[in-house]
Amino acid sequence: MAFESRVYALRIEQHPNADRLELAAIGGFRCVIGKGSFADGDLAAYIPEAAVCPDWLIAELGLEGKLAGSKKNRVKAVKLRGSLSQGLVYPVRDGTIRGRPVAEGDDVTELLELVKYEPPIPVSMQGEVRAAHGATLKYDIEDFKKYPEEFTGGEPVVITEKLHGTWCCLGWHPEHGAIVTSKGMSDKGLALKLNEANEGNLYVRTWGAHREAFESARARLAGDGRACYVVGEVYGRGVQDLHYGKPNPDFAVFDAYVGEPGRGRYLNPDELAESLGDLFPLVPVLYRGPFSLAKLQELTDGATTLGGAHVREGVVVRPAAERASHEFGRVILKSVSAKYLTRRGGTEFN
Repeated sequence: MAFESRVYALRIEQHPNADRLELAAIGGFRCVIGKGSFADGDLAAYIPEAAVCPDWLIAELGLEGKLAGSKKNRVKAVKLRGSLSQGLVYPVRDGTIRGRPVAEGDDVTELLELVKYEPPIPVSMQGEVRAAHGATLKYDIEDFKKYPEEFTGGEPVVITEKLHGTWCCLGWHPEHGAIVTSKGMSDKGLALKLNEANEGNLYVRTWGAHREAFESARARLAGDGRACYVVGEVYGRGVQDLHYGKPNPDFAVFDAYVGEPGRGRYLNPDELAESLGDLFPLVPVLYRGPFSLAKLQELTDGATTLGGAHVREGVVVRPAAERASHEFGRVILKSVSAKYLTRRGGTEFN
């Protein structure tokens, strides 16, 4: 999901459990605010989760010592008097922020000196890398709350459980050979070296465990001369705080791509199941049918359908037939559970 802070017009809602608090609907999200601090239609910047805030901003908002992280400077979703607060609201005063004129829709990330929190990379996810520019996928899933009108009622969709692990891509490119990479590396055009030094790396171990299945998938989907990628989640004990009852890391596939990155195509859900379902474990499908907001909300929360007595991270919804949006590209959106967002001791390694 793109990290950014933009200016929006607020919609103020009543807090259901607190007389001195209100809810500000902003950019598709809701933040708990002090009653009377904003009015309907006021312009404000939405500061998203995972934003690391500068000291001056924290002081200006009166939040010293109240944010997350060891330095108390990181924005994290919290529940305040029973309502989810997913971010911060920074006011636009007299049409300006820090003396600069701003308008609705403006990106003010740099103006507010915000950076995205990057968790430390565990040793098991570190390794020697090589350049593979043009041979790796740029992969992102936007939040449904940002684009609540993207799916029209009745459109055939597939909703799958979103697993809390680490994104992993196993691929092959005619110029670069085998591609094994994580999300952060893939976005930068990097792949892990398949050498002795990386034998203990989590992603390289996943490649070793599933290489034969990948080669079978490549033969089916792309043949010898075309690029091919299988994308999934490595999860289980030792990966993140939610381990799904798996004593060791496992791998579940949720996407596949055929062709040169940026010029190929993703398989639709039926193609994915038919082509790879006998080769790889796939993420659990929770629903196939016409889209409805009620169904999405119902499936977002609850317990995981995999092992382990813990909360579900959320779900991913995509059209049954691949399509693109003029706003954000490929249509695939996530809906994240409030209980997952506000759990204690959560880890967010990439």
